[in-house]
Amino acid sequence: MVRSMKRLLDTALVYMVLGLASGLFYREYVKATDSLGTHTQLNTLHTHLLVLGMIMFLLVLALDAIFSLSGRRSFDVFYWTYNIGLVVTVALMIVRGILTLDGQDPASTTAAIPGIAGLGHMLLTAGLIALFVALRGAVSEKQARRAEAQAPATTV
Repeated sequence: MVRSMKRLLDTALVYMVLGLASGLFYREYVKATDSLGTHTQLNTLHTHLLVLGMIMFLLVLALDAIFSLSGRRSFDVFYWTYNIGLVVTVALMIVRGILTLDGQDPASTTAAIPGIAGLGHMLLTAGLIALFVALRGAVSEKQARRAEAQAPATTV
């Protein structure tokens, strides 16, 4: 359990570093391309990484500490599916943002970009569903243990 909690903390830390680095990248890339004021996917990249990455995994860390989620198969499905979905989603945000700042229309360039971005969002959704499955099972088990502990002892 402690090992998986460290993994969650390390994951949150990685997303924090990526979120802060992406904010720096956005600022410098916009300056370099003289594109101040142009709205792209890069504008919100750091926010996505900080909220969907760092904050999310800090919240999951707290939930794991309370409900011991990490021993469940559905929790492992959540961890990997959600991370892959977030990486795919963020990668496509970077591609779209850079193409936009370079004067191209990503939507008309290729249908693959929105398709792959949609796949990233589907993976995020599947990961969230797996998290709720793990959470539901853990809450049910905790309630059952609490009810068992509160039940009066019967003597035979």
